[in-house]
Amino acid sequence: MEPKYKRVVLKISGEALAGESKFGLNEDMLGMVAKQVKTLTEMKVQVAVVVGGGNFWRGRTSKSMDRATADYMGMLATVINALALQDAFEAIGIPTRVQSAIEMKEIAEPYIRRRAMSHLSKNIVVIFAAGTGNPFFSTDTAAALRAAEIEADIILLAKKVDAVYSDDPENNAEAIRYEQLAHKDLLAKTLKVMDSTAASLCMDNEIPIHVFGLAQPDNVIKAVCGEKIGTIIK
Repeated sequence: MEPKYKRVVLKISGEALAGESKFGLNEDMLGMVAKQVKTLTEMKVQVAVVVGGGNFWRGRTSKSMDRATADYMGMLATVINALALQDAFEAIGIPTRVQSAIEMKEIAEPYIRRRAMSHLSKNIVVIFAAGTGNPFFSTDTAAALRAAEIEADIILLAKKVDAVYSDDPENNAEAIRYEQLAHKDLLAKTLKVMDSTAASLCMDNEIPIHVFGLAQPDNVIKAVCGEKIGTIIK
């Protein structure tokens, strides 16, 4: 299989890393992601990862807490996931750096765009943690922002669901499954695959998005090789 893209941003939701338990980290899932990322690095694809934190904390579901505080807690949850991914990657020989948008110099590099691009050019995987470093922005927005900054060819949106649907397929058996969409459809149809800020950023910078399920084996590799899985947004 030949890769279709040279540099990708792989956005992994926290829920996907939790597996069936829906909370915390599933080591089998971490291992599965690591094996696929190793295959991509062997194909000379440059891989940056943005990870969510919903398997530990989801700020917007808090009803009484100050929103900014809740969001900062969510950013810290993404750092836990980033360190777990780094450990899984390095256990199978993938050189990896974690860059955090909130400075934590004992455990991660600060996010520096030129340093991130230098790592990627040497086939080192970079994991971006702590979202954008700002409250009120999701990790989807962080993925869109980092993809624009590092000039990635595509965002691979690895989720718990296997594609974009018109409604939640778990609650609505009649939800329509989409194979292809335009960026503006995400906004016009209010599809909840990513928030409107992230969708607008991708549209303005002409960054395609490929949405697929993380649980299916080798889906990350299939997406990078341009196979028809999930939903393409461009």
